[in-house]
Amino acid sequence: MNVITRKFVDFIKEEEGLTTVEYAVAGSLVAAAVIVAFTDLGCEVGLTIQYLADVIQNGAAGGATRGTC
Repeated sequence: MNVITRKFVDFIKEEEGLTTVEYAVAGSLVAAAVIVAFTDLGCEVGLTIQYLADVIQNGAAGGATRGTC
């Protein structure tokens, strides 16, 4: 049991592990920012794609209107 405790303490004191944690936190923050950006822009992007599809399908004079979110 003493060996397990010593290895655990060594693991906690190891500074390289801290770098891994920092990368994990930074990656999580980037992922959260991407999710927020896509959530906020999702409606606008969907409306733009639908508008373009309407213009292509009905022609430029087809009276396609852009909706609102």
